[in-house]
Amino acid sequence: MNTLTHPGQSHPKASAARSILRELNASSNDIEASATMTTDGYIIAAVLGKDTDQDRFAAMSASLLALAERAADEVARGEMKQLLIEGSKGLMLLVKAGGDKVLAVAAKPTVNLGRIFLEARKSAAKIDQVIGNDY
Repeated sequence: MNTLTHPGQSHPKASAARSILRELNASSNDIEASATMTTDGYIIAAVLGKDTDQDRFAAMSASLLALAERAADEVARGEMKQLLIEGSKGLMLLVKAGGDKVLAVAAKPTVNLGRIFLEARKSAAKIDQVIGNDY
């Protein structure tokens, strides 16, 4: 598993962030993967499936978040806090994790939405506390 913020540089707090992600994944059998990244798409830490390209995942998540922020702004909804994508095989939740950080969570379609929202927000706050603006 790669935990890079920029090519060739290990994030000094990636291990602590990865521990938070593992704790999040363990909080529900329905959570399949999670990652935290910068809003410009650089991975800080990830606990993803072996077939997931974490760099592409981070880049796509950052793009989705940017588009959601512009859409929320366009219809005067205020600051975008989270984005939920529901597919036939599960869902993906993107949550702002303070500053320029994002938490992405992939879950099975059977997940309890209230619980995943709660656990993701708690994990995002922990990641913000551990990483701060240090990336």
